[in-house]
Amino acid sequence: MSHLTAEKKANIFKNFGGSEKNTGSIEAQVATLTERINHISNHLKSNKKDFSSNRGLMQMVGRRKRLLQYLSNTNLEAYRALIEKLGLRK
Repeated sequence: MSHLTAEKKANIFKNFGGSEKNTGSIEAQVATLTERINHISNHLKSNKKDFSSNRGLMQMVGRRKRLLQYLSNTNLEAYRALIEKLGLRK
């Protein structure tokens, strides 16, 4: 069962993608991945030997890194705003 409900996803897409229908924007994808990464990180704090979730986490982190790299190469202002809004790169 996913921790992201349809309402949460719609809210993320509305805040970061511009509209609820804009699910393909880079900002919305990064925000969704960040939400999932935070959820799995909290899960792994209490379940240290869950190696399959750890592998999935590493794949999501890599995907988010590639999307952020693409965004920084194409639109640096949007990249900086997204990083600030999500609280990444402390």
